[in-house]
Amino acid sequence: MVMMKREIHTLFVVLGILICPTHEKLFSQERFPKKHKYEIGTALGASTYIGDANPKNPFLYPGVAGGLLFRFNPSMQWALKANILGGSLSGDTNRSGNRFPGDRHDSFKRAVLDVGAQVEFHFFRYGTEQRYLGTRPFTPYLFTGAGVTLATGEKPMYGIHVPLGFGFKYICNNRVNIGVEASMRRLFRDDLDVTKTQPGWNLDTPFGIESSPLKNQDWYAFALIYMTWDFGLRDDPCR
Repeated sequence: MVMMKREIHTLFVVLGILICPTHEKLFSQERFPKKHKYEIGTALGASTYIGDANPKNPFLYPGVAGGLLFRFNPSMQWALKANILGGSLSGDTNRSGNRFPGDRHDSFKRAVLDVGAQVEFHFFRYGTEQRYLGTRPFTPYLFTGAGVTLATGEKPMYGIHVPLGFGFKYICNNRVNIGVEASMRRLFRDDLDVTKTQPGWNLDTPFGIESSPLKNQDWYAFALIYMTWDFGLRDDPCR
């Protein structure tokens, strides 16, 4: 219960930090060179895990990932995105490069559900109309936010995560966008790789040292290709 309260508090702190500095720019009434306010679409790609059973190589145990995306475009250089993603994660200490006490070994495999929201910053003014504003039909972008992770297994796991990522998107025509993005999801707990309830040694504290919210935590990552469709006509400011 204490850990859950700590994670909920962390979630609200992260959301406050993200929203407050950008609130004025996000919801400014500048002319916008996209006709539609919203996007919805699907994503497909790979998921992977970084932790005690795989501390270095994010490409060692790739799994299949995919899901749904929703995006709100309040201005040319900012966007708000929500996602529901699923993926498969796995790891094996035999290939981790770590030596654990007593030469112990463990492996795991589990599915995760990722529900989150992010703020995106576009490097260029994103759009295809009103070229005098310096718009471009493509842009690289950075994003961060907060979300909730649910993981399956004999010992299910839930927790708060903070995503850090980058991407690139392109407007194919007036209503279709395609893009790629990669992100790391930082959890505030160290038992993503613990799927069994058996007592004794496990990957939660493999060296007998308790982790803290700021260090020795597990991560997982997504690398995705996506396509979205624009909808919701924007109000014409000249009317």
